[in-house]
Amino acid sequence: MSGRRILILDGHPDPDPGRFCHALSAAYAQGAVEAGHVVHRVNLCELEFPFLATRADWEGGTPCPAVLDLQQELIWAEHVAIFYPLWLAAMPARLKSLFEQVFRPAFAFGGKTVGPGAGRLKGRSARIIVTMGMPGFIYRTVFFAHSLKALKGGVLALIGFGPIRDTVFGGIESRRDHDRLLKRVSAMGARAL
Repeated sequence: MSGRRILILDGHPDPDPGRFCHALSAAYAQGAVEAGHVVHRVNLCELEFPFLATRADWEGGTPCPAVLDLQQELIWAEHVAIFYPLWLAAMPARLKSLFEQVFRPAFAFGGKTVGPGAGRLKGRSARIIVTMGMPGFIYRTVFFAHSLKALKGGVLALIGFGPIRDTVFGGIESRRDHDRLLKRVSAMGARAL
């Protein structure tokens, strides 16, 4: 398999280098680069952008430079890996705000009708990795992984991504196998999965 163009979005809003999401995204990048893929990384904690407050701005406003840059990265990418921690059963608000900015209708659907099959980013695959304090099986079975499903089906699939794979690492604060998880994620990066 020839190298792919991979965009890694580290969606942890905290710049503290001790956050495990940062280590996971770095391991994914390392595995991908060592396997011959071309990797670009975007760190949410380094981006400056406003929150959207009106429908008019979402539909017709001009995105700020950080958002325009990320939109170009998405056009460039063949595969996107998204990492984020689960906060209050959902992605951090700052990451959701970034997605609202980036996936404005004019970008995500190219001015076409918004709906399944109309997405501008067809042909790209994605991997979502979520870390959390609760056990992963509780998130999937009791909470039905609703935020993960919303991102997969209500955002990425709608704008053309597929396949979209996901991995949930639960009980992250109490786990003793962080090195094993980093190796696992590095192998995902090597395979661009």
